[in-house]
Amino acid sequence: MSTNEQPWRSRVPLNPLAVVRRKPLAVVTSSEPRHDAVMGLAVYRDGAVIHRGGSYREAAELARNEGGFVWMGLHEPTQAELESVAAEFGLHPLAVEDAVSTHNRPKLEDYAGTLFMVLKTARYVEHDELTATSEVIGTSEVMVFIGPYFAITVRHGNFGEFGGLRNRLENQDRDLLKLGPAAVMYAICDVIVDRYLDVCTEVETDLDELEASVFSPQRKQQDVGRIYQLKRELLELKRAVGPLSMPLHNLATRPMPQIPDPIHDYFRDVNDHLGRVRDTISGLDELLSSILQASIARISLSENEDMRKITSWAAIGAVPTAVAGIYGMNFKHMPELGWRFGYPLIIAIIVAICVLLYRGFKRNHWL
Repeated sequence: MSTNEQPWRSRVPLNPLAVVRRKPLAVVTSSEPRHDAVMGLAVYRDGAVIHRGGSYREAAELARNEGGFVWMGLHEPTQAELESVAAEFGLHPLAVEDAVSTHNRPKLEDYAGTLFMVLKTARYVEHDELTATSEVIGTSEVMVFIGPYFAITVRHGNFGEFGGLRNRLENQDRDLLKLGPAAVMYAICDVIVDRYLDVCTEVETDLDELEASVFSPQRKQQDVGRIYQLKRELLELKRAVGPLSMPLHNLATRPMPQIPDPIHDYFRDVNDHLGRVRDTISGLDELLSSILQASIARISLSENEDMRKITSWAAIGAVPTAVAGIYGMNFKHMPELGWRFGYPLIIAIIVAICVLLYRGFKRNHWL
């Protein structure tokens, strides 16, 4: 199929889900999304913008009549607002329910001709110094609906706007935009996966600092807590990346009415990048485990060194204690009690034995 063809246009004339719109959704059709909830709204045809802004109902009607598609971006809409949009575009109630909540796993669902995708976004949280309580990786969610004549994105959290992505597609990748709503889903997946790689690069910097600290002579006492915290933050990234593998694989390989054949190659490229991210995260996790074991081993070694020092000084201190204990007993007939040089001789013997013990421990690196 040529990239200049628009396979999605043949499926545009009617809304195929209009017959399944439920009555509970229809009662909220008057609830227009807030102005601050709508991040972008435009109608595209043949890769060009034919309408921008205004009401999403007018945009949907124009797309149905003119054979283009609507790209609408929403940021944290309420359930009533999203149900209003769902009533216009025929979105499935279960998908709407997932799009309102913020605790979903990455997934891809097909609801009677509408693809619904959930993605976890990730961002690196800047910090002056990594501590045992530092937030290193922040996650949020993006949901994408694509149908015959629409692409709707629902964003939660502060991942960042897709305004730059929209401008790039409109000005630089118009050939890609000609392929329809699936191009929007691909572009969003590409941006999110590339951001994973950026986060991994930043985490590597923290990990290098941790590694240097663990093996430094001036080792910090809280290294174990810092390592464990970074390991927990990395687990958050793994939860975002791991479940995304199967949806991207399906988009890259499975024939779907909503995905034109040329787009499969693009999704295959994104899936390859995701594989790199998974390998990078796995390597970072293994290195963190090794650093954690090394840190624990160094703590054990340090404790053993402290115990040897304590034992050495205790052995040295035992000599004068033993001698003083013997001559401190109240017996009348004891050797050297009446001898003029008895006291200095005993002191000299004690000092000599202590010096010999000290030199022996020092030679064996106990002191």
